[in-house]
Amino acid sequence: MRDPVRTVDRKVWRDGSLNQGSFGEGTRIIPEETALALTYNGGTYAVMMATPRDLEDFAIGFGLSEGIIQSPADIDSLDIVDLDDGVELRMWLAQSKADRLSERRRHIAGPTGCGLCGIDSIAEAIRPAATVAPGRSFSPRDIMAAMQSIPPLQTINIETRAVHAAAFWTPARGVVALREDVGRHNALDKLAGALAHQKFPASEGMVLLTSRVSVEMVQKTAAMGAPLMVAVSAPTALAVRMAEAAGITLAAIARADGFEIFTHPERINFGVAADGAIHDVVA
Repeated sequence: MRDPVRTVDRKVWRDGSLNQGSFGEGTRIIPEETALALTYNGGTYAVMMATPRDLEDFAIGFGLSEGIIQSPADIDSLDIVDLDDGVELRMWLAQSKADRLSERRRHIAGPTGCGLCGIDSIAEAIRPAATVAPGRSFSPRDIMAAMQSIPPLQTINIETRAVHAAAFWTPARGVVALREDVGRHNALDKLAGALAHQKFPASEGMVLLTSRVSVEMVQKTAAMGAPLMVAVSAPTALAVRMAEAAGITLAAIARADGFEIFTHPERINFGVAADGAIHDVVA
């Protein structure tokens, strides 16, 4: 299997005092980017650029978020085939699933960070997200603890400072799973696959993102059934509307001193005291 990182030579220029800069030489660890072809029953459905790690999770999570499968059991076999110019995730589905897929097959050439490339209609791009059940509530301290727990677990990003992460956290277990990728959508698909493979209910916790929140990130989170998503960056307006309609609590701009809630704040337990005062409030 391919290494998710590479060490490359580079030259460095640093500014110095008295306008005298200097050159240096050395190496840097950077993430690998590989073409991944997802094929079903012999036909290519999509080609995505991604980090070559946790590829089984990616194959399962992509299938779930696209509605190709409803569970990992729908995949009769999955082979990861290393080719000269990429990797093929070769899957065989039950005939009923394959027949349904053939009716809606599309080909996607997906650059890094692009989650909607190749979709052939506006309606498909902004399709309604699944409606998420009410689920459990969380405290602001839960959210703060969850976000603070993921940086030490981002092993590829610690080396490269160049990849996104998607994680799942519960109050009882902390970080259940974390996946990294050069593409934020890929990281979230990998996370979905990991949870499905573990048969862990997404309704028990929150999805954590080290990226901005665009509409397809909400769609993927809704497909997982997670009631709360938290991101370090801001959401788009369409993502907010989609999260509101899907019943997802969307918190973003999560920093060391707090976060902002954009939809369904009722899941956040702010700790109303007997005197009516609200404690533990996010500024």
